[in-house]
Amino acid sequence: MSLDDVRPVRRITRRDSAGYDPEQWPYHLPAVRMLLDDGLDLPPGVTFLVGENGAGKSTVVEAVAAAAGLNAEGGSRNARHTTRVSESPLHEALQIVRSPGAPRWSYFLRAETMHGLYTYLEDLGSGPRLHEMSHGESFLEVLSRHFDEPGFYVLDEPEAALSFTSCLALVDLLDRLAKAGAQVLCATHSPLLTALPGATILELDDDGLRRTTWEDLELVAHWRTYLRDPRAYLRHVLD
Repeated sequence: MSLDDVRPVRRITRRDSAGYDPEQWPYHLPAVRMLLDDGLDLPPGVTFLVGENGAGKSTVVEAVAAAAGLNAEGGSRNARHTTRVSESPLHEALQIVRSPGAPRWSYFLRAETMHGLYTYLEDLGSGPRLHEMSHGESFLEVLSRHFDEPGFYVLDEPEAALSFTSCLALVDLLDRLAKAGAQVLCATHSPLLTALPGATILELDDDGLRRTTWEDLELVAHWRTYLRDPRAYLRHVLD
């Protein structure tokens, strides 16, 4: 173990005492199975998880966040809000290996539970009235207030709330966090976000989880083809 390695999260691995049925969801998903069998060394900087719906991106980031002690519905380690428990039990099977002396600050943002997080933050009585902002404005406000120092940050499909221009602002924030020594794990469908220079991209598919490049991403190829000629796709889905 290098004393110079101050990644907040060094590795994600299976807990020794973990018990689960490998034939049941989510353990039967190829990416989840590979994560539990092989573990994952999390690189410095920004790591994107990319894949089709149902591949397990959100399931993995949600479980990693919960295993790191974060509220599964978003927020910091101290957040106590909850609405309806819908997360998988995967976090119970995971162990987070941390670096000694690494920053402990961490935060989880997920697009689908932002309404509950906004209500919780407003009820605390500090900060702006997030519900009175647009979806994108409020999302960027939370990012600017809580993603502001070295630490471990988890994002689940943040592009769902953001315009093209706001996604560029998020790319800038992610770049600044990485350069400051923060570590980010982000599930996304966005070719714009995944183009961040220096980021690690992991693609989830039927074979599990593998490292790839932006140029080789299937979603990038699809978007390029669609933008060049939308009819190439629309003629297959429209009457």
